[in-house]
Amino acid sequence: MNSNHSLATTLNDILQVLNPTEGDWAKRFQVINDLQAVVQTVDILRGATVEPFGSFVSALFTRWGDLDISIELPNGSYISTAGKKHKQTLLLDVLKALKSLGGFHGIKYISHARVPILKCESNNGNISCDISINNLSGQMKSKLLFWINEIDGRFRDMVLVVKEWAKAHGINDPKTGTFNSYSLSLLIIFHFQTCEPAILPPLSEIYPGNMAGDLFGVRAIAEKNIEDICSVNINRIKSDRSRVINRSSLADLFVSFLAKFCDIELRASTQGISPHNGQWEDIVTNMIWQPKTYALFIEDPFEQPMNCARAVGQRNLHKISQAFQSSYQKLSANQTHPLTVLVRPEVLSIITRSQHAGSGMNQLRIHPQGRPNQAGIHRGPTGPHLQTYNNGNQYHNRNGGSQTNRSAYGSTQAQQRYTSKNNSNKRVNQRPLQGSQSQSQSSSSSQSQDELVSNNDAHKRNPNNGRSSQNPQGQQWRVRSEK
Repeated sequence: MNSNHSLATTLNDILQVLNPTEGDWAKRFQVINDLQAVVQTVDILRGATVEPFGSFVSALFTRWGDLDISIELPNGSYISTAGKKHKQTLLLDVLKALKSLGGFHGIKYISHARVPILKCESNNGNISCDISINNLSGQMKSKLLFWINEIDGRFRDMVLVVKEWAKAHGINDPKTGTFNSYSLSLLIIFHFQTCEPAILPPLSEIYPGNMAGDLFGVRAIAEKNIEDICSVNINRIKSDRSRVINRSSLADLFVSFLAKFCDIELRASTQGISPHNGQWEDIVTNMIWQPKTYALFIEDPFEQPMNCARAVGQRNLHKISQAFQSSYQKLSANQTHPLTVLVRPEVLSIITRSQHAGSGMNQLRIHPQGRPNQAGIHRGPTGPHLQTYNNGNQYHNRNGGSQTNRSAYGSTQAQQRYTSKNNSNKRVNQRPLQGSQSQSQSSSSSQSQDELVSNNDAHKRNPNNGRSSQNPQGQQWRVRSEK
């Protein structure tokens, strides 16, 4: 590709706009606190916890990303179950409380979805929220995506870029019959599994079972079992020195992603995508996928045989295929500036204004070493640390403030932060994770510019450009046949 350098620079500029700032994190933390306060006013929900999941927990959200919220019902130490009718009733009670207490607008109740949800937007920051009941499987899926990024940090960059590209082409909206963001993340995982050499293994090598079906009984035990299995397997994958490292740039990976799915409409007529097995699979020979009732089948690797792309219709599948084809052709032929292919007009406007300001992208307040740290991970000499928040919304200074060590495969920061301190029924990750300990140091009151710098500076400090420095040399996963 003749314009590889130009595309690489453009992708870097896009990421600096998309990456959430400290303020974006703080607004979402405040919204979750506000929703917890609302829920506690509903008598039947006393003792319930408000727990985030989705892209916020997996650290795959952009500055404009929404919040997925699960209201987990109290059930002692056991995983709570509730029927659809009961969930619908509870969401109506939450709706009344939201309208009564204020602080949120655009409240919509969607009762007949597979998972009933309540939509609203916060008055503070206009953060869009999707509220559901007892969505523990959604929480665990989010954590698994977060852990996958531990294998290779390019995964997160690809997700942010691909989601923006899909929005620019009108194919990232399940309400209109196109991809949801989870499906896009799975497509990227599949691309990383089938490129040469493979970047990710089949997800069955990380968690061989059906995760959603394993969430029963005592919650702490069920979660820990999943965490332990994933921890052992991911550590084994990362430490295997026979693994051959794929050193493709983000630009190369993005272009090959477009190329791989140019024929998605044709292949979807006979095959489905299985990130669990890391390969295309013939629908007629896969008994759990029959009968073929969808235009496109992307199997949920953690809740088989659920189809994550069930919203995609045949007409929109054609639109999706055209988006892949036209984008690949334009970028390959260098017909136009990459920004016109990759971003929406409003994002293009932000990038253009920043570049014309003279200081370029450096004026954006992006956290250093963006990918891991924004998810709560700091890579120091002793391994991953959880970044703690002070008084709700501020990071402790990473060069002198408090930190809490954690298991790399325990809760993410977003989940740990929102276990209610005064709730006797709190259950999420309140147990100490194996090997965790607190380190108290003098807290710095200054956050300022040392903490809030652009990813341009982080890129200079990190020659791996987001790839984990812990990835060893060695093993090559066998690329699955694409038939």
